[in-house]
Amino acid sequence: MIKSLFKGVVVLLLLTGALAAGAYHWLHQPMGARLAAAEALDLSIEPGTSPKTIAQLAVDAGADVPPWALYAWFRMSGQSRQIRAGSYEFNGQTTPARLLAMLVRGEESLRTLTLVEGWNIRQLRQALAKSEQLKPDSQSLDDAALMAQLGRPGVHPEGRFFPDTYSYAKGSSDLAVLKRALKAMDKQLDKAWQGRSPLAAVKSPEEALILASIVEKETGKPADRPQISGVFNNRLRIGMLLQTDPTVIYGLGAAFDGNLRRSDLRTDTPYNTYTRAGLPPTPIAMPGKAAMLAAVQPADTRAVYFVAKGDGSSHFSATLDEHNRAVNRYQRGQ
Repeated sequence: MIKSLFKGVVVLLLLTGALAAGAYHWLHQPMGARLAAAEALDLSIEPGTSPKTIAQLAVDAGADVPPWALYAWFRMSGQSRQIRAGSYEFNGQTTPARLLAMLVRGEESLRTLTLVEGWNIRQLRQALAKSEQLKPDSQSLDDAALMAQLGRPGVHPEGRFFPDTYSYAKGSSDLAVLKRALKAMDKQLDKAWQGRSPLAAVKSPEEALILASIVEKETGKPADRPQISGVFNNRLRIGMLLQTDPTVIYGLGAAFDGNLRRSDLRTDTPYNTYTRAGLPPTPIAMPGKAAMLAAVQPADTRAVYFVAKGDGSSHFSATLDEHNRAVNRYQRGQ
């Protein structure tokens, strides 16, 4: 009797061990034997989706396993309630164990969008339209409707989005990305304004943002930013016209063909700083952090003129005579 019982226990232990070994093997076997190893499979999980439905969704996406087995693994792991909603991507080499780890950790399939310093709103919207797996919810909105949707009714969108690289899950709305960029700009502008220098002539964060956008477009060499800002702050302080070409170009809009003419400098628009005093009504581009800091922390300089030297840097002058000599030297080769 004891001998028979012993044999039964041994058999049971062997069966249990075999089952455990089989389960371990299954958990670490790729779920896509008939799929190409690199073939991407999309799995989108909405909030509140049950573990059983998630297992079925994985199979529907292309996982080559029985949905009941995957569901049983979710339950037996004790982590089924920890699975996070989101947009995921796996392939034929993903195992059941790896899949659950991804879902519990929230390792979503992410894409990135880079907003470049100096871009205008038109370039920004073009980049949104070309972004992979980003829902184009903003495409049907004009600028006014866009800003209303973002909670800033009546605000011009130019220069309101901080240039940076933003990650997003597949299927995210482009409005969500814009909201993050808008908040990031608010934060960076506030931080720059809090550190403003007594030398700054700009009187508000709004003016600082506008001036920063001009500094961004006028800068060829990063080290020149404080000097360029110094020139413009000096001009604002003494009531001198800013006379900066990028604002004129912005005011021309789609009519600008790449060649800025003398007649353009004489054609009055709200953005022509050759015909109108002070800052233009809005930013003309997205300024980066360095340009914002330069706008409120200008160099301590007497210069009110500068001219491009042809190597990306600029020559700065305190008098018109000195400036004219620099123009002759660097622009006319005299």
